[in-house]
Amino acid sequence: MKPAAFEYHSPETAEEATELLADLPDAKLMAGNQSFGIIMSNRLATPDHVIDISDIEGLRYVDVGDDAVEIGAMTRHADVEHSDDLAEVLPLMPEAAQHIAGPAVRNRGTVGGTLGEADPAGNHSCTLLALDAELAVASADGERTIPIDEYFLAYMLTAVEDDELITSVRVSREAFPVERTGMRFTVEKRAAQTWPTLGASAVVRVDDPDADEPVIEDARLSFANAADVPLRTHDAEAEVTGEPLSEGLLESVADTVYDAVEPQDEMHADETYKRELAATFARRSLATAYDRAQGLDE
Repeated sequence: MKPAAFEYHSPETAEEATELLADLPDAKLMAGNQSFGIIMSNRLATPDHVIDISDIEGLRYVDVGDDAVEIGAMTRHADVEHSDDLAEVLPLMPEAAQHIAGPAVRNRGTVGGTLGEADPAGNHSCTLLALDAELAVASADGERTIPIDEYFLAYMLTAVEDDELITSVRVSREAFPVERTGMRFTVEKRAAQTWPTLGASAVVRVDDPDADEPVIEDARLSFANAADVPLRTHDAEAEVTGEPLSEGLLESVADTVYDAVEPQDEMHADETYKRELAATFARRSLATAYDRAQGLDE
């Protein structure tokens, strides 16, 4: 099947793109076109206008500053995967990026496109939720920021308005001092090009990485494809905060996560299997993040 007829637009700046969104009826944005083209070809979307923002170079960057990391919306997955600067301060993001589909998709797909699609199985959505990111969005009327915990509203529904464009995502570095923070992304996929059966992001900050049993000052644990939206498990995080990590705590967290996730049955993974997988990933990801916070090799 072929897409319905539409008019194609290729703005060179974010300002031009937002003006088109404001002026054109029934217009949709296209970023890396790793998903939207398929949707249009199947007539699941039939916009009158398509605004291709993939050539806006001003939205493609990785800026690692002393206080924050900012990533432009048109930054490719491959850019994130191979960024040495990101690997130094937020290794969770390159680790998750390398598990996105295959090289062809990673070379074209974008961070902003993934967030705009808001599939609950998306790797970046899972990692950025654990990192307490905020999204910058723009319209012809101005700019605003959306905390990521307010961004995902329902299945593939977000807080971005029809006339708004995601321009960047920002992560404060304050909570993640490199010398005592560990991170881990864990995923199960049936094949490289498929969506994850389940993914998990863990972040652990300890008080003293040189102590025999460092106390966890802060823990983050989020999941992909475990609910209708990317899911952060605050109760599980609270269980390990303020304590050294132990086998008993890991077992308790696994039980909490098993009950907290709300996965849907799939052809190759039913609800029970995905709950058990989430519990396993909680134990594994937190344990590895805790070790990494101490500078220990896996």
